[in-house]
Amino acid sequence: MNVMPSSPHWKPTWPSYRVPVILPQSTLNLDKPQFDAEARLEVVSPCGPACHKSSPLPTYEEVKNYLSYETLYANGSLTETEVGIYILSNSGDGSRGRSRTKRQIYGYDSRFSIFGKDFLLNYPFSTSVKLSTGCTGTLVAEKHVLTAAHCIHDGKSYVKGAQKLRVGFLKPKQKDGGKGSNITNSAMPEKMKFQWIRVKRTHVPKGWIKGNANDIGMDYDYALLELKKPHKRKFMKIGVSPPARHLPGGRIHFSGYDNDRPGNLVYRFCDVKDETYDLLYQQCDAQPGASGSGVYVRMWKRQNHKWERKIIGIFSGHQWVDMNGTPQDFNVAVRITPLKYAQICYWIKGNYLDCREG
Repeated sequence: MNVMPSSPHWKPTWPSYRVPVILPQSTLNLDKPQFDAEARLEVVSPCGPACHKSSPLPTYEEVKNYLSYETLYANGSLTETEVGIYILSNSGDGSRGRSRTKRQIYGYDSRFSIFGKDFLLNYPFSTSVKLSTGCTGTLVAEKHVLTAAHCIHDGKSYVKGAQKLRVGFLKPKQKDGGKGSNITNSAMPEKMKFQWIRVKRTHVPKGWIKGNANDIGMDYDYALLELKKPHKRKFMKIGVSPPARHLPGGRIHFSGYDNDRPGNLVYRFCDVKDETYDLLYQQCDAQPGASGSGVYVRMWKRQNHKWERKIIGIFSGHQWVDMNGTPQDFNVAVRITPLKYAQICYWIKGNYLDCREG
């Protein structure tokens, strides 16, 4: 007997995806970058859902080009890696688009500042980290952080802080040992500080680097950072983004370091309003600084017989969209498609055999 979504016994379940294989084919040394771009947390895109949906699917060669990538090392050296794609699915990966602009607050501000070490240092909030360029990232492996590409590269050049990029982990401040230090006011949030770890290398897909990808960068606004040492915290796995209609309550969740609440980790959830193959459109309240947050959902993992949270997208930014002559604004997240899953997973594992199930 099939159990329908409306049934009280129905559980939102992670689908099983057979993902393609993406392997490096050749690597070239590039000139050292200038690191002369300003880190902009606000970017602009006039291409909305209809614009993306009407764009022609890219060819196999175009997809290979978009998924080729640059690797930036801590010593400033830079390489470009071309990839091969095997067992390519019928769906193309990518559609034409541009970037994003200012995050907005939609009506009543529905964000929650997360206070107190009991929350901040516990999963899933503890997976959110701050980038020294001002964005947010999410822990996705023992030494890896997923974030937005525009946090380290403006599409033409690496930002000034990219070479000495650091990742900040929120920690409670040690209480002073002075007089009255044992007296606490429960109404006052505990002050926090960051512990920083340097980044060893960074991967950015060529699809984001606009000079090489026909300005379709919006779909490829993601990057992976490898830390110089393990962070020793619990991390969140990545997963292929299911269709919005299969998400629990049609909602997504993410936490980030919004600029208007300095030192606070800010959590929010909201409904998905629209989607394309590569993007999710929603109206989660957010401000600059939340860029790069991992968008996640919690669903039932049938094989393991347990509930599991996975990152299914990367919060990118804001778009004004012309809806039948009426301007409407959305916040946009980049979906982790099967091809992007294969690429990011390979960056993490270095072995495609561990990246076959999305």
